[in-house]
Amino acid sequence: MKSIYDVIIIGSGVVGSAIAREMSRFKLKVGVLEKELDVCCETSGRNSGVLHAGFNNKPGSLMAKFCVDGNKNFDTLAKELNIPFKRTGKLVVGFTEEDKEKLMQMKQQGESNGIEGLEIIDQNKIKELAPYVDGNFAMYSPTTGILNPFIYTIAMAENAKENGVHFYLDNEVIGIKRVDDIYQIETRKSVYKSRWIINSAGLNSDKIAKMLGIDEYTIYPCRGEYFILDQKVGKYLEMPAYPVPNPKAGGLGIHLTPSVDGNVFIGPSSEYVEEKDDYSVTKETMDLLIEDGGRIFPHIKREHFIRNFSGIRPKLVSKEKGGYADFIIETREDIPNSINLVGIESPGLTSAVPIAKYVVELIKEKEKVEANINFNGKRKGIINFSEQCLEIKRKLIEENFNYGEIICRCETITKAEILQAINNPLGVDTVTGIKYRTRAMMGRCQGGYCQTRIAQLIKEEKGKKEEDILYSRKDSNMFVGKVRV
Repeated sequence: MKSIYDVIIIGSGVVGSAIAREMSRFKLKVGVLEKELDVCCETSGRNSGVLHAGFNNKPGSLMAKFCVDGNKNFDTLAKELNIPFKRTGKLVVGFTEEDKEKLMQMKQQGESNGIEGLEIIDQNKIKELAPYVDGNFAMYSPTTGILNPFIYTIAMAENAKENGVHFYLDNEVIGIKRVDDIYQIETRKSVYKSRWIINSAGLNSDKIAKMLGIDEYTIYPCRGEYFILDQKVGKYLEMPAYPVPNPKAGGLGIHLTPSVDGNVFIGPSSEYVEEKDDYSVTKETMDLLIEDGGRIFPHIKREHFIRNFSGIRPKLVSKEKGGYADFIIETREDIPNSINLVGIESPGLTSAVPIAKYVVELIKEKEKVEANINFNGKRKGIINFSEQCLEIKRKLIEENFNYGEIICRCETITKAEILQAINNPLGVDTVTGIKYRTRAMMGRCQGGYCQTRIAQLIKEEKGKKEEDILYSRKDSNMFVGKVRV
């Protein structure tokens, strides 16, 4: 049994981690319970990494408000937390008169939401902005950007930890009860007590709501599949290119998105599935991605494909209804000192910090909280050795000889960077945990050269046995005994 917390947050995806960071601005004892072994294993780490402008969201909705606010303030946040980010702009491409009408409606909706600079452009302007994108016309959104969703989530969680928040990974919540005005939250490892409880469990937010006595919500998992293209394709696509979306579909259509590291994503598809952890990929959908993506970016070659993956949106609308429901962020008098966040799908990544600030305000409406004068909102990330000039590289090697040893050849990731990732503030020591913090294993060979070397470094730094090294989740053991590296 732990001592009593002021606030327990269930879930440490991008929204839960943002709430934790905002809570650490105050003199509150805050804990975070996460069922996975890291903070970005599900929806927060399985998406396009786009900072949306907010023109797809209904005026007056929480989605629209928080998306626009998150977009406007992201430059400052990225600098504070050392988050890789580029404000690239975006094209929504059309071909037919019906598409043009939808783009005009989208532009009007975006302007109603307070977005500046939206513009309907012709084919010549498309080619000027993105020479390799096809379309008869498009809506140009200058404020859209791209970011690293792994580092975004990790940065907020690490900064929260450095400001006093306690993170309990591998702690799945299995029961909640309220005794004498205190919540007792049972996990598979322990029982935690808290005055406040915040449900930010993403795909499982309906499950946690039911534990609190709220039975009216159902999360419908909607899977989107992606292809990742080699960095050599990045020079052909400098900004995201989307089709005109179908308002009944579960997403924004199959689009092309450059990453901050130079890869290109094709996807996502949109398919409702039964299980919330069904991250499988299918040949039929992969073929669809190539066909649909090729309409607006006809320079796709199979030789450029290096990996595929899928993500799942926690939707509040069924396949039959389609479209979007607004974010649910609520307090209830009959369930005091609880805040429920349900159905936080796209644009949740963009909206995370404004959502977190709103959650703090909900608590401040109920009780007075004192500012933490020692709060430090800045985080120093791991130096990317390959991006430094020759003079700085020499200096780094002089100060730390581990910068002179390359572990990941594709991405030029050094031993020093791997060691910093292994000894991260959250204590994560899975192989994917190191991958997300450094980009090691994300290159052309996808870890064929460096993965076993990284496993060896985890073994040495953490004193683990070979059979105890995990790839990403519980029971994802990489080895059954000793291997030669």
